[in-house]
Amino acid sequence: QVQLVESGGGLVQAGGSLRLSCTSSGRAFSAYAMGWFRQAPGKEREFVTAINWAGDSTYYIDSVKGRFTISRDNAKNTAYLHMNSLQPEDSAVYYCAARRAYYEGRTYLPSDFDYWGQGTQVTVSS
Repeated sequence: QVQLVESGGGLVQAGGSLRLSCTSSGRAFSAYAMGWFRQAPGKEREFVTAINWAGDSTYYIDSVKGRFTISRDNAKNTAYLHMNSLQPEDSAVYYCAARRAYYEGRTYLPSDFDYWGQGTQVTVSS
């Protein structure tokens, strides 16, 4: 069983930055691909980015390319989402997720991931 806990959300002005963290309690953290999703009020949960187990392959949706960076530190059982140049449309609850199956560089559905954190709120003011 994998338990994921996100942290680092908050309120930031447009153009600002935040770093989200996702820490796993499981021993096999390095065996999982990790992803970040977000969900704004009244909208479906949206895939944002994913990273393979080794941390050397990543994938981003177009709207965050060049602004967001996903990374991981397997020694710390932690994945990160660095968010720069934040815009009001980035406001959402951000969730990290772990995937047992092999990693592919593509967009994922929520059902492609097996374990989820509780989410952390990111609010970007204009």
